[in-house]
Amino acid sequence: MKLAPILVAGAGRMGGAIIAGWRLAGAWPASDLIILDPSPGEAALAAVAEGARLNPGDAAIAQAATVVFAVKPQVWRSAAADLAPLIAPGASVISILAGIGVADLASAFGERPLARVMPTTAAAIGKGTASVFATDPAAWARARALFEPLGVVVDLASEDLMHAATAASGSAPAYLYAFIEALQSAAVAAGLAPGAAARLARSTITGAAALLDESGQDPAELRRQVTSPDGTTQAALDVLMGEAGLSGLLERAVAAAAARSRELGA
Repeated sequence: MKLAPILVAGAGRMGGAIIAGWRLAGAWPASDLIILDPSPGEAALAAVAEGARLNPGDAAIAQAATVVFAVKPQVWRSAAADLAPLIAPGASVISILAGIGVADLASAFGERPLARVMPTTAAAIGKGTASVFATDPAAWARARALFEPLGVVVDLASEDLMHAATAASGSAPAYLYAFIEALQSAAVAAGLAPGAAARLARSTITGAAALLDESGQDPAELRRQVTSPDGTTQAALDVLMGEAGLSGLLERAVAAAAARSRELGA
């Protein structure tokens, strides 16, 4: 399976994270990368400094064996219309766009092998999560090969599940950051200085996440281990896990994100 040259169309926040993760993992030499972006970020420019090609001519674009389509969703149709005539007929297209289905992508890119991936920005440090779906086995294999160096890859049984994966994974880092913001604010309300509250919240959450990752234990078991009966943690959990607590709140949040994903593809 020939993956390279790899064309990354769109090197913004997510495209840049993918490039950064590949560089960190040593997945491909920079000379295997072709980057298309009018305003490339730091990760893209670092790859260019090591030999990646930035905004080359049509002949170089036609060399790409794999295209990672990472443009902004608002401009995807015009970007695809510009790109499709330039890439090779046999090039695989791997889209990371939320809500844009394989059928719509096929209308833009024709008979080329297509896959959809919903990654997370932690790909930049090799801790990403990527949900993958394709109707073409070759494209599916290419998508897995591209994202396995960047973290965990999860295969989805149907394309409709991509909406749920977007809501529960692709968008979920923002939920955690929002939780940490809220925890900091609550700590300040309880009397801590803002600087101390920020350091405590950040360090505690990142430490707990690292323990979850390294231990391999179920989060429910880890929760039980740090919760003494009738103690301070239990008092807080009675609020967080109560009728108006986290479970129902996150169900509504994930449902809202999944609904928006469907709207984007309509």
